[in-house]
Amino acid sequence: MPLPASLESDRALPDKTDVAIIGGGIAGVATALELAERGLSIVLCEKGIIAGEQSSRNWGWCRQMGRDRREIPLIQVSMGLWRQMRQRTGEETGYRECGIAYLCESDAKLEKREHWYRTHARPNGLSSRMISAADAQAMTPGCTIGWKGGLFTPNDGRAEPALAVPAMARAARKAGALIFQNCAVRGIEREGGRVSGIVTENGAVACDAVVLAGGAWSRRFCNNIGIELPQLTVINSVMRTTEIEAGVTHSVSGGNFAIRKRLDGGYSVAHSVFSMADMMPDSFRLLPAFWPTLKNEWRDFRFRLGSRFLDEARLKRRWAMDEQSPFEQVRILDPAPVQSIQNEALAALRKALPVFQKARIAEQWAGVIDVVPDTVPVISAIDALPGFHMATGFSGHGFGLGPGAGKLMAEIVTGETPCVDPAPFRFGRFA
Repeated sequence: MPLPASLESDRALPDKTDVAIIGGGIAGVATALELAERGLSIVLCEKGIIAGEQSSRNWGWCRQMGRDRREIPLIQVSMGLWRQMRQRTGEETGYRECGIAYLCESDAKLEKREHWYRTHARPNGLSSRMISAADAQAMTPGCTIGWKGGLFTPNDGRAEPALAVPAMARAARKAGALIFQNCAVRGIEREGGRVSGIVTENGAVACDAVVLAGGAWSRRFCNNIGIELPQLTVINSVMRTTEIEAGVTHSVSGGNFAIRKRLDGGYSVAHSVFSMADMMPDSFRLLPAFWPTLKNEWRDFRFRLGSRFLDEARLKRRWAMDEQSPFEQVRILDPAPVQSIQNEALAALRKALPVFQKARIAEQWAGVIDVVPDTVPVISAIDALPGFHMATGFSGHGFGLGPGAGKLMAEIVTGETPCVDPAPFRFGRFA
């Protein structure tokens, strides 16, 4: 997979910091950047490398379209931050306002998109609009699918995940944050019933607040400190082509494929529908919590029982502060891409857009997406442990939401007036 841009780590852990952040994906990095810019002392610890997991492996879409209604105010904040990110960081993030289109090959799919447009886009003042069959065809020159029409948001965008998150991390360091890679956090220290510090594999750091932005690892971390986070994972597979002139400038999803233009002149390609849901020990433990969503959306997943079940079962669920943690055993989740899904997506793309028959696949990779039962992230203080906060469970929406999530998390930590109503993201909704 495209490795995230390299980032220098700081050398020595301080004795104390204002806020400790666990996890170096986009949510943790964006929170560090926001807090450091406010003048707080920040320590960010990442068990592997910055953006080593899903934050560099996603599609790179920054979209307002198709969101859950609860996410729309936050994605609007986030899009404003994406538009400023290159200037803010002083680096190339790959962000471009390209527009995103959901193209529909059936009347049923078109009706579904129109329902979202009527109930979500118009009431929230989004730029989204329904487009005609002719418009859809013009967006995909040479396409063999007879599109019925689609939903298009002209001010949605794209960015390069492997560039953007490291750029944000370097900006956070320039603002004063300390960043430590290959430094797993084993647990939380408490004093007087509240957070008093973190314990890492390299030593302890006292702090007044902790933000857990652990992605797919958040549930395991929470379990060890006695907090029940309902979270599962799914595998999403992506590939990229070499440079090709295909004439498709918007990011497009439809007909079992999804594509976006890349800065290097190629395209990122994925299946527009399917992800792989590996059966895990927690799949059975959490079935009641996930059932209401699963019974409506099970057609979007393929299920398998394989080696990941045993891999997951072997990792500790509880450990002491002086023991090696699971986060030291597995520094980076690096699942193999699901070849059957990749093949189906590529075949659908080449059939629909014959120009891609000459495109060479340069790389394939997969990432692990953290999912919560209602697919809306947790961005919240945790009442049961004062000083402890979470930014996790982004359910495949995290890259686009990342800058806005970091801003909201920083505001919650500092007690500022939040940029959006934080109630939909409260952890307490799962109680």
